[in-house]
Amino acid sequence: MNPFRWSFRHQFLLGAFACAALLGYALFVQFQLGIQPCPFCIFQRICFAALGLVFLLGAVHAPRAPGARKAWALLAFVAAAAGMGYAGRHSWVQLHPPELPSCGPGLNFIVEQYSWLGAARKVLQATGDCSNIDWQFLGLSMPMWAFAWFVVLGLGALHAGFQRRQSSLFRR
Repeated sequence: MNPFRWSFRHQFLLGAFACAALLGYALFVQFQLGIQPCPFCIFQRICFAALGLVFLLGAVHAPRAPGARKAWALLAFVAAAAGMGYAGRHSWVQLHPPELPSCGPGLNFIVEQYSWLGAARKVLQATGDCSNIDWQFLGLSMPMWAFAWFVVLGLGALHAGFQRRQSSLFRR
């Protein structure tokens, strides 16, 4: 038995903690550094919150049945994949800014005009301030880092749900 093998519960708790830390940092950047989020950023935050909630609920449930573990892992991966979509599109907009920069309307206005589903579609066509790169670390912008985190957390969820378990009284 490998002493460094983490249980499903611990892996999902780690995922929930990572999502909470990433959301906490996003709020720090917004309120302490004064960098306002664009609509893409808001949807990425929603995806991190959804992913963190799935991780937390999966950790609390900590099913013993392999099928249930796989279901939690797939649900977490779906949330991560949605985040990958938004972060990937945001990164693309930053790398290929529109020729005529213009600030689009705020997220509240978009939701009022189009509903949440329509706003999600509208955000994918974002222009203007979504192309600004206000923050970088090691040459990557915040949506690029968000994309990387969504990939790592999504693959981590799949690993937790699909890895073989050793039967043990103390493993959950």
